[in-house]
Amino acid sequence: MTQNPVPAVESETFEEFTVAVEGGGLAVLRWPATVPDAPVVLALHGITGNALSWARVAHHLAGRVTLLAPDLRGRAGSAALPGPYGIARHADDAAALTAAVGARRVVLAGHSMGAFVAAVAAVRHPDRFPSLLLVDGAVGFPAPLELEPDELITAVIGPAMSRLSMTFPDRATYRSFWQAHPAFGSPWEPWVDAYLQRDLVGQEPELRSSCRIEAVRTDGVDLFSDDVLAAVHHLPGRARLLWAERGLMDEPQGLYDEERLAAAGLDHPNVTALRLAGTNHYTILIGDEGARTVARHLMELAGAS
Repeated sequence: MTQNPVPAVESETFEEFTVAVEGGGLAVLRWPATVPDAPVVLALHGITGNALSWARVAHHLAGRVTLLAPDLRGRAGSAALPGPYGIARHADDAAALTAAVGARRVVLAGHSMGAFVAAVAAVRHPDRFPSLLLVDGAVGFPAPLELEPDELITAVIGPAMSRLSMTFPDRATYRSFWQAHPAFGSPWEPWVDAYLQRDLVGQEPELRSSCRIEAVRTDGVDLFSDDVLAAVHHLPGRARLLWAERGLMDEPQGLYDEERLAAAGLDHPNVTALRLAGTNHYTILIGDEGARTVARHLMELAGAS
């Protein structure tokens, strides 16, 4: 599988390396701290995302923490990693990553599916992840019993699933595909472009998403499993949930609101839920203001000055 070069992300510099996990090497991006003894943050992307979704957050962290962001198993630089997939497998990969880099206790962040992974990781590995930042994810709802697995995934991530089977003649066409998405808006920012272009593999005129369909399908169905749904209610440490005002297609109804969170029983004493006005499911992380707010909360949780 050929990974093509992607556009530079402003003047930010990051390192890319791999760590050994079960089945092979997990690709990881690292934005190193520029201050001594800085805390470490581990950040996990969404179901069809990749590590560069955290690039704008890294910009606003400004070297005050070391930020680690892996391509999760079955995506981008980690696409070759085999299954079995699933939320618990990603959680164990996250723990293996922290062990490999010698980070004993880190702040763990996750966006969308990555937030569910973060919650499960905190339950499975409480000594490694004492603090969490959950970004528009981690609180789930029981699956409609009448839906088949593929119908369930389509209901969760919609057009993103069909994209995984598409091919694109060149990078400009892929860019245009995303520019038409109502949630990404304008202007078209370079860090957004780099994040989306990292997903492409293959050669022109048959570029395609790096995401393995079987990984996305398995992970998506797993989001509705009892263990994954329960994790946020059994967190051993403190957590903040930042939820977007608007949805995946920039619709007025987001994934969450006060009533939905109440109905889900999010009453864990260690979880603080905060609405980010003016953001949707994507811009809460990759929009400049959303990323600035996420970075601020990460620094607070990490105790970074």
